[in-house]
Amino acid sequence: MRIKRREKVVIIMAKANRVYPKKVPVSKNQEVEAEVIDITYQGMGVIKIDSFPIFVVDAIPGETLRVVVTKVLKNYAFGRVINRVTVSPDRVSDVDQVAITTGIAPLANLKYDAQLKFKQRQIEQLFKKVNLSVNVAPTIGMTNPTAYRNKAQVPVQMINGQLTTGFYRRGSHKLVPVDNFYIQDPKVDEAVRVTRDILRDYNVSAYDEHTKKGVVRHIMARRGYYSHELMVVIVTNTKRLPEAEEIADKLRAKLPELKSFIHNINNHDTNVIMGDWNETIWGADDIHDQLMGKDFVIGPNSFYQVNPQTTSVLYTLAAKKAGLKATDTVVDAYSGIGTITLSVADQVKKVYGVEVIEGAVADAEKNAQNNHIGNVEFVLADAPDQMVKWANEGLKPNVVFVDPPRKGLTSELIEAVSTMAPETFVYISCNPATLARDAVEILANGYVIDGDIQPLDQFPQTTHIESVTVFKRGVKS
Repeated sequence: MRIKRREKVVIIMAKANRVYPKKVPVSKNQEVEAEVIDITYQGMGVIKIDSFPIFVVDAIPGETLRVVVTKVLKNYAFGRVINRVTVSPDRVSDVDQVAITTGIAPLANLKYDAQLKFKQRQIEQLFKKVNLSVNVAPTIGMTNPTAYRNKAQVPVQMINGQLTTGFYRRGSHKLVPVDNFYIQDPKVDEAVRVTRDILRDYNVSAYDEHTKKGVVRHIMARRGYYSHELMVVIVTNTKRLPEAEEIADKLRAKLPELKSFIHNINNHDTNVIMGDWNETIWGADDIHDQLMGKDFVIGPNSFYQVNPQTTSVLYTLAAKKAGLKATDTVVDAYSGIGTITLSVADQVKKVYGVEVIEGAVADAEKNAQNNHIGNVEFVLADAPDQMVKWANEGLKPNVVFVDPPRKGLTSELIEAVSTMAPETFVYISCNPATLARDAVEILANGYVIDGDIQPLDQFPQTTHIESVTVFKRGVKS
C-alpha cells in the first residue's frame, strides 16, 4: 500500500513543454473560437490556436467553444468559456459547478462511460510516447461512482467572521465554501459540517496562514466503509484545542457512529496537513475497518485506501494476475499498513513487506497480529534501499508487488528486482506517466509485459488512474 510522502508535487501541463519560436498567437482578454481536442490529466480541456495550446476548465472533447484568454505564458495559455457553440453528447448537464471549478471532481461534467474511456486512452497515449506497443483493457468502473471516499481532510478559513469549511479554488488558497463534496461518503460530509458548526458555537477561530494567528487548520473525518466506525480529527496550529471536552460531548451527541475524537497539532509552516502529535480527547486511539476479509487498524495518520470498494477489486485482480502458489515467497514493496501483504498471505508460503514510515510498519505488525497471520515479516526501510539489500543477501522471491507513490520506481529498485529475478513482477500504478517510464527500464532488464494493462477507476470523477501491469521474466535486451 502506498504512503503519501511529504514531497512537493510539480504539475506539468500536457504538451506544454514545446518551444514556440514564433510569437505567441494569442493575448490576454482575446476571444477565440476552437474545438476541444483533448483533456489534460488535470481535467482541463485543450484547444489550439496555430498549434498553441490553451487550457480551459469545464471543456469536453468534441465541443466547439468561444473562449476568452485569461492568462498567457510562453508555451501555453489559460482560457474561460464564454459560449458553447456545440455541446458534446458526453456532457453531464446538471453537474455542480463548484465540483468542477475547485477541482474536487474535475471530470464530473463527463458521462461516466466517457470517463472510463478517457482513462484507458491516457494509458495508451503515454505508452505510445515511450514507443511501447501495449494492449490496455477497458477500465473497470464502479456501479455508483459518487460518494465513495471514506476520508476527508477539509481546510478551514474565516469568511465574514465565521469559521468556514470548503475547498481551495484551483491554483489558490482562496476557500470556496462547500458542504456537499459529491465524491465523499455523506456520513463523512456530515461529520465535517457538524464539527464546523460546533467550533462556531464556541467561537473557535481558523488559522490564518498570512498572519500566522488562529487555531484550526483542518477538520479531518474518516469512516470505516464496512465497520461504520467514525473518527474526527481537529488539526490546530496551537498546542491547545479550546473547549476540547465540551466539543467532544457535542460531537458524541450529534454523531452516533463516533468512536474516536482526536486533537492533532501541526504548528509548522508547511502544506502538510497532519502533524506528528496526536491527543485522543475522547474514545479510541484508532478505528477499524475490513478489507478482503481482514481487519485493519486505522489511526489518524494511517494511510488507508479512501475507496475500499475498488481496493478489494484491485488487490484481488493483482493477486489473480500474479498467479500466486502456496509455495511462493513474495515481496511487497511500499507495504504501508500491510493491506497487500496481508491480503495475499494466506495464498503463499511467505511475504516480506517493506515501508519507510515507522507508524505504518507498527500498524502493519499490529494488523498481522489481529488477523493471526504469522507468515509475514515487515521491515522499516526505504523500499529501494531494502530491495538492494535483499538482492545482495540472495533473497529470491517468486513474485514482487510494487505499489509506489506517484513518482514511481527508482532505477536502483528496478535493478534490485532484476537481480532477485522473480518470475513475476506486479506493478500497481497510480500514475500512468511514471508507469510508462518505468516499463521501458523493466523491459530492458529482462522482463516482458504479460497480458493487458488493466486500468481500474479507484477515483471516479477525477483524472487519477490506477492500473495493474504484470511483467514476466524474459530475455534481457
